[in-house]
Amino acid sequence: MITFGPGGNSISWGKRKFPDELPDYLAELGLNGYEIEYGRGVRISSETTEKLPEIAAKNGINVTLHAPYFISLSSTEEEKRQNSVNYILESANAAKAVGAHKIVVHSGSCSKISRAEALYLAKDTLKKAQAALDENGLSDIIICPETMGKINQLGTLEEVLELCGVDERFLPTVDFGHLNARTLGGIKGRSDYAKMLDAIENALGFERLSQMHIHFSKIEYTKGGEKCHLTFADRQYGPDYEPLLQEIEKRALSPSIICESDGTQAEDAAEMKRYYESL
Repeated sequence: MITFGPGGNSISWGKRKFPDELPDYLAELGLNGYEIEYGRGVRISSETTEKLPEIAAKNGINVTLHAPYFISLSSTEEEKRQNSVNYILESANAAKAVGAHKIVVHSGSCSKISRAEALYLAKDTLKKAQAALDENGLSDIIICPETMGKINQLGTLEEVLELCGVDERFLPTVDFGHLNARTLGGIKGRSDYAKMLDAIENALGFERLSQMHIHFSKIEYTKGGEKCHLTFADRQYGPDYEPLLQEIEKRALSPSIICESDGTQAEDAAEMKRYYESL
């Protein structure tokens, strides 16, 4: 089943208590997904682990988890790559504790080495990370490498698909805002989305295409790619979500979709869901 939700809390969340008030908040907006943001490190409270799994299961909320931003799969320093394996393992343990199955993982930089070298190192790191999950009884947690928004980062769609080739369990996190930013506005319409979805299916097969994880937001960019996240109220930068959802509906896909708008992520996720249901 396709799910829509916010990445973290919108401004409108206010002083609500997490996770107790999450079901009512999401229900008011018609949402059925939520991504826990551990970008600055995994700091999980006992209250969250005690309550969230039951709350999510009872209310049909699909919980996903974003691993720390400082993960660098392609670092030239072996110690940093090993630390990245440890951070992924830590994130997987947290995901298990809160009832999530997908963890979003950043790929890393390739500013000091060639893209081919960066990809080689990243693939090796992911192999070690999956082995660590398997050894620790976390084989059901899915690593989801993410497409990135800055041009000097590893994380084009093609690179992420190659990373997903490391293990048949991996699913891509396709951030269409990032892809639009790193191509300086390259997503113009439905045909561009269709080509990307075709590329994913050709590389990974229909089932993995259908179950992929999606991030969506409008993003301001400069000549280096991503600058900052915007809201759906912006009319200068893209991409537009409507043609993407048209393709998803046409192909009968069932991705988890997380909106990462700046402060209005829940409201914008709800706008996407309403549009999808209108198709």
